[in-house]
Amino acid sequence: MRAMPDAFVKHDPAPLEAAGLRWLADAGARVPAVLDETPDRLVLERVDTGALDAAGEEELGRMLATVHGAGAPRFGSLPAAGRFFVGRCELDTPEADDWNDYYLQHRCLPLARRVGLEAEVARVVVDAPSEPPARLHGDLWTGNLLADRSGRPWLIDPAANGGHREVDHAMLDLVGTNPARTAAAYEEVSPHADGWRERIALWQLFPLLVHAVLFGGGYLRQVHELAVSLAR
Repeated sequence: MRAMPDAFVKHDPAPLEAAGLRWLADAGARVPAVLDETPDRLVLERVDTGALDAAGEEELGRMLATVHGAGAPRFGSLPAAGRFFVGRCELDTPEADDWNDYYLQHRCLPLARRVGLEAEVARVVVDAPSEPPARLHGDLWTGNLLADRSGRPWLIDPAANGGHREVDHAMLDLVGTNPARTAAAYEEVSPHADGWRERIALWQLFPLLVHAVLFGGGYLRQVHELAVSLAR
């Protein structure tokens, strides 16, 4: 990424990155404005970074609740037509109405097959309470959450899609960036279904599988151990 006055130029962006930023912005997220785009180049508003303060942590929770609540047409829906990537991992994303079946069949198992863990992942139990499709950031880890110099949160590099809202929280928890203030502020706007914290590990199976596909190594062991713990 090369800096320009008041802008960043990002080369080789994900195919739907600009569309994802706009989709999240339409739902109330603070994201860098898309200034220009081509298939291999994305020009974004510059964010002068600082540290997320207490007020920013709370604002992040309220912002996520608002974005999730904006919804998506179906599970698997994308912000525009195109190829879907989580990081550098491409994944087919058909649309469906049953999240529990969708999560296993169209998120986890296709990746598990790539790393030889299909049998273990196929036994995972997915039994979350029914909710409408949420509008997800889709790849909400430390590097994709910025704070500006005023301590306000910004979201970048989305893998935006329609999914279960607990998935974004699971990603934040996976990399240790889901402060208690964020979760509490989210709950004030949009309370979670009972047992959501116990389901965090279930939703973390997906990003761990993405890492296993991209990097192998210890992620293969983590996926195996987690899948066994979640099995029937």
